[in-house]
Amino acid sequence: MNRKLLPALALILAGAAAVTTGVSAAESEFAGPGPRVTGNNIGGIFPYRPAPPEVYRQIAESFCARYGRLGKVTSVPRAYGDYVAFVCYDRPGMIH
Repeated sequence: MNRKLLPALALILAGAAAVTTGVSAAESEFAGPGPRVTGNNIGGIFPYRPAPPEVYRQIAESFCARYGRLGKVTSVPRAYGDYVAFVCYDRPGMIH
């Protein structure tokens, strides 16, 4: 292969890789709820599974702790295929 074509080919392949990576990242942004906790600093959901209520509370609190907030479970539907919902709220006296 011609040595002058190698840099051009490498540049084309790098551009194609960047485009496919960008598309897959954009698609995953709109993927919706998955098998784990889905949410943000306001709250979120996770799939229901039979467990003691403390487990749901611990999952919500550990997720909200990433944002420095407290977590509270708001609904447990107790049916397969549904989601447990929770909210994240500020600690008392916290100022943004």
